[in-house]
Amino acid sequence: MLAVLITGATSGIGYELAKIFAEKKYNLFLVSRNEVKLNSIKLDFETKFGIKVIILSKDLSLSQSSEEVYKFAQTNNIDVEILVNNSGFGHWGNFFETDIEKENRMINLNINALTLMTKYFLSDMVKCKRGKILNVASVAGFFYGPFMSVYYATKSYVVSFSEAIREELEESGVTVTTLCPGPTVTEFEKNAELQNSNLFKLLKVASADKVAKYGYKALMAGKGVAIYGILNKSMVFMKRLFPSFIVLKLLKKIQGRANRKSLTI
Repeated sequence: MLAVLITGATSGIGYELAKIFAEKKYNLFLVSRNEVKLNSIKLDFETKFGIKVIILSKDLSLSQSSEEVYKFAQTNNIDVEILVNNSGFGHWGNFFETDIEKENRMINLNINALTLMTKYFLSDMVKCKRGKILNVASVAGFFYGPFMSVYYATKSYVVSFSEAIREELEESGVTVTTLCPGPTVTEFEKNAELQNSNLFKLLKVASADKVAKYGYKALMAGKGVAIYGILNKSMVFMKRLFPSFIVLKLLKKIQGRANRKSLTI
């Protein structure tokens, strides 16, 4: 069975992407930790759109999970024609104070799982000389992240990794697209403990469905890096014009605590 594999598909951008593919009559293979939501989405999408939805509850931050997803696909004859690596999370705070276990899970999920999922399914795509991969990174991948140092570093990896393998695959029939949204209305803010940060207060926040639609169009067009929003594109461009220490100071203010002192630039 041909299918689109989407990780982190039970909320936010992942869910909205799953909905778009379902509307386009693609069969889905959805992976998430939340089995209850997966079952709900399966019932809803199969009823509304007349497609097949296969679900698998896995915590991709665990080292063996990516291989287990791949073996599950092989055992169940799921031919993944499109892979969407959407799973990921962030964590806010001073690096010397933040939870080391949470940051270890972040690195495992944002970097290791994405890399392994790409590795396993890309090999089959290259053999078939067709396929598409969408790696969800962030505008953060182009910057430095005071108070979110590990998260920004993981997204820098996603941008660099995705661009490199895209070039390797130039004549393979397989494309790799890197989606880079800015702040988006998802569960990310709550999970990253950003309630005390200025980030979602000072920057324009996008809706998950609009980001997903943009990402879908970029993926299907075979685009390389897809930065959502004029402001985000401008920020990435402007970064080239300023010395690193100025960019760092500005980001420190943006992501600092939401009080009058931190708002003074």
